[in-house]
Amino acid sequence: MDWHVSKNNREMPWKGEKNPYRIWLSEIILQQTRVEQGWSYYTRFLQAYPTITDLAHAQESDVFRLWEGLGYYARCRNLIHTAKKISDDLHGEFPSNYHELLKLKGVGSYTAAAIASFAYDLPHAVVDGNVSRVLSRFFGITDPVDGPVVKKRIHTLANQLLDKNLPGAYNQAIMDFGATICKPAAPLCADCILQPHCKAFSDDLVDDLPVKAKRPARKQRWFYYLHVEMDGMVLVRERTGKDIWRNLNELYLVETFERKSLHDLQKLPELLALTGGKPASSNNITKEQRQLLTHQEINGRFVQIEAAGQETPPGGYRWIAREDLDSIPFPKLIATYLSEIR
Repeated sequence: MDWHVSKNNREMPWKGEKNPYRIWLSEIILQQTRVEQGWSYYTRFLQAYPTITDLAHAQESDVFRLWEGLGYYARCRNLIHTAKKISDDLHGEFPSNYHELLKLKGVGSYTAAAIASFAYDLPHAVVDGNVSRVLSRFFGITDPVDGPVVKKRIHTLANQLLDKNLPGAYNQAIMDFGATICKPAAPLCADCILQPHCKAFSDDLVDDLPVKAKRPARKQRWFYYLHVEMDGMVLVRERTGKDIWRNLNELYLVETFERKSLHDLQKLPELLALTGGKPASSNNITKEQRQLLTHQEINGRFVQIEAAGQETPPGGYRWIAREDLDSIPFPKLIATYLSEIR
């Protein structure tokens, strides 16, 4: 806490915030996002939706469009759902109780503890990656920190160590300490005030901790997008179901079980059906691009083609004016492609 007061100069726009809406918004954005990237999104969201009522009444497509590029779109769906619930059922007021906060969709123990401690000064410890790393090194925990037994142990330690009188300040202090001193790589052990008592430092285990369980290999998927245009109109559809990128839009998709050669891409049956049997030029096919998700690796290529007599779009798709593409949300893979060709 002394370090936090005298030496912690880490700046973030939500730091010291007491408004539960702003705290919640920042925490949802940062759940799977680095602070450097989330900062600008947080600012834009507050400009567009200053209050939770503004967010609750927004067009969902506009919210998804603003979220575009952050990934993990279930967070955005939860954001919209919870905003509507608080606005409609709770008269725009966030719960001021930790257990009531946990009932909100998309709010887990970490986010509930953050809102409870920062907004209401309630004694609940936050445990993010920074806190977990500090505690695992300080106490020399050599078992995987993402296992259920060790997770519970770290949560118990965090709550035992919590300053019950200043829980918000303490939570911010230990998170910032992990982010700036006890960093994942090249931690500043020489400047660390905890070094004399740190088990990892004394046992020369700093670079080995925290230990994480090995993740299974990502599933490989091949997405071949046909960028179909006709008279200034582009063929798109909204993704539905329980697959990735639900509620986002995409170009005409052909998914295959294996990587396709350039020759095969030029003569995809779906492509020939749209062009009246005319193969695509190799000049109209992009290089393979990759997007990594938590459990999947998406390998994508785009093929630009001109439709032949396809006034009635294929099932599930619709025609949209080229200039209106900016108004609808796309996954990062497609949004990047569209930005580059513009």
